[in-house]
Amino acid sequence: MYWRVGFAWTRSFVVDLGQNQSFSSGLLATDEQLSFYGYIIADPLQDYGGIMSALGSDSWWRKTLYLTGGALLAAAAYLLHELLAIRKQEELDSKDAIILHQFSRPKTGAPSLSPFCLKMETYLRMVDLPYQNYFDGKLSPQGKMPWIEYNQEQVCGTEFIIDFLEERLGVSLNKSLTPQEKAMSRAITKMVEEHFYWTIAYCQWVDNLEETQKMLSVSGPLSDLLKWILSHLTGGIVKREMYGHGIGRFSKEEVYALMEKDMRTLATLLGDKKYLMGSKLSTVDAAVFSHLAPAMWTLPGTRPEQLIKGELINLAMYCERIRRRFWPEWFVDLEDFCYTDTSDGSDSPSKLPDLGLYSRSDSFQDDTHTHTSHTHTDPTGHSLYDSDMDTECSEIDQLKC
Repeated sequence: MYWRVGFAWTRSFVVDLGQNQSFSSGLLATDEQLSFYGYIIADPLQDYGGIMSALGSDSWWRKTLYLTGGALLAAAAYLLHELLAIRKQEELDSKDAIILHQFSRPKTGAPSLSPFCLKMETYLRMVDLPYQNYFDGKLSPQGKMPWIEYNQEQVCGTEFIIDFLEERLGVSLNKSLTPQEKAMSRAITKMVEEHFYWTIAYCQWVDNLEETQKMLSVSGPLSDLLKWILSHLTGGIVKREMYGHGIGRFSKEEVYALMEKDMRTLATLLGDKKYLMGSKLSTVDAAVFSHLAPAMWTLPGTRPEQLIKGELINLAMYCERIRRRFWPEWFVDLEDFCYTDTSDGSDSPSKLPDLGLYSRSDSFQDDTHTHTSHTHTDPTGHSLYDSDMDTECSEIDQLKC
């Protein structure tokens, strides 16, 4: 008896493996067995024109090929069944839980290669709202990433998500801002997200595609091929969308010139303040931090890294201040604070001053003979440890009141 295997599915599915099951051709149009999300269907295969009988006359290698293909199909179906069954078991009861859908973590660098995913997760940490990450790569109904689910409601777009959470949960980082400061905050956010974003995306996905490809987290025997395909697809999408935006019609030098102007504007606005709006956090800090993160940690040796870790050092310390406070598990190597200065033809890396922000196990050893007491300061004379950690934590607690 010969069999054929078919796969029927609805919008989402969990595979139900079975043998000798036969279903009518109108399966998807009926309401039968709605408790299942999908099926692998097997039914007898009719011998049209004696095709199957011809197998008996095939050579041994052709038979082996057929058997191998069938075994691979069965193995793939089994693995799919197991993976989807695990996913179903791990589904959460989303009542009063924020489920954050975003791209998977990269191997190195920042927690996300998407500034908007990093912005959203950083914001949730800033307002101290518990959430559950879903690294499933599933886009929102609008085709956007990130997006959230909350009590069966779906919201996409970081601006709309923040508005939704402020309305439903009563948390806000902008309560203490004046109307003028709120207007300034929005103007900075739009400059970063609608203009500066494209220059960084160009640097990451077009000009430094090979380095970005290495950061992608893909496993399996064909991981290198999959990473190559994924990175080049993304690079093509970025170039096409940049052209539609208009910024992609400029030359490489012009794109980098626009990027440098934006970075210098941010450095001037920040000045010697801890955060963009002063001594307290606001929503704009989540946006600016997430868009500066690639320059800090995922674009080694590039022009944006040289700027942020050299001439625009206040932006580097601003990023590190936020990273250290809201991402304690995000370990940063000493090499992340180096850049290669190519302006004078030197190959030796230029290092930032020791910020004292690395492993505590190394910096708190008791050595009375070699230890010297000193305080690390930024160029403005402010201590890097003077980040009002304790007072700001109490301020965030007040946001929930």
